[in-house]
Amino acid sequence: MSHAIRVAVAGASGKMGQAVISELLASPARFELHAAFDQPGSALLGRDAAERFGMSSGVKVTEGPEACRGAQVLIDFTRPEATMTHLKVCQQYGIRPVIGTTGFSDEQHQAIKELSSRQAVVLAPNMSVGVNIFFRLAELAAGLMNQGYDIEIIEAHHRAKVDAPSGTALKAGERVAKAAGRQWPQSAVWQRHGYTGARNDDDIGFSVIRGGDIIGDHTVMFAGQGERIELTHRSSSRTTYATGALRAAVFVVEQPSGLFDMPDVLGLSTLKAE
Repeated sequence: MSHAIRVAVAGASGKMGQAVISELLASPARFELHAAFDQPGSALLGRDAAERFGMSSGVKVTEGPEACRGAQVLIDFTRPEATMTHLKVCQQYGIRPVIGTTGFSDEQHQAIKELSSRQAVVLAPNMSVGVNIFFRLAELAAGLMNQGYDIEIIEAHHRAKVDAPSGTALKAGERVAKAAGRQWPQSAVWQRHGYTGARNDDDIGFSVIRGGDIIGDHTVMFAGQGERIELTHRSSSRTTYATGALRAAVFVVEQPSGLFDMPDVLGLSTLKAE
């Protein structure tokens, strides 16, 4: 790579925005912080994007995404409505988005898919390398234990997370359902309360925990007669998501168009279990 990739960061004052900025500035030969922006009322507006961790980036946080002009990639970990607004700017200026936002509606997913027919987009509910290997292991287990095992998915996040289940839990459910030959999302059971009766063989149950400062824990449980297998991934730092997003930036800038996920970025899409 002969030139640093020009990156804009949405939600610059948020925890993920700050993590991305920190990792980005740690690799000046590969990345350039081109712009950082946030919503109205952000405490960082008009201040240096790296001020909170004692660095100077030379980039001031602005209000709104217009500062993205000239960037090659936008990294966005915000909320669905904000992301959809940011994507209009990406379309206008030919910027390739890397989206870690979760909670999109079907209509919003369709709009992202339509954008990807014109320019490359990476859309991933979880950009951690470890989580994406976790997905692959869960798929393998689901394919081998598709009969006689009940599947449950448990996720835990910090008290401020606004969507449930997490995008990572939903992606895990989608992938294990496909591997186990179960219909998705028809097989999903989102909540249980009162007299529910016995579970159906094809059910994939979801349990959600919200509390404290939990960054993100996910477990896929395969419960059989007399035994169970639990696959768990726990995040202890947002750095893993930030480094994954930068790997996605390196990948997407080389793609002319198309909708990609982290398995594409990491080369896991073609990985076969022997």
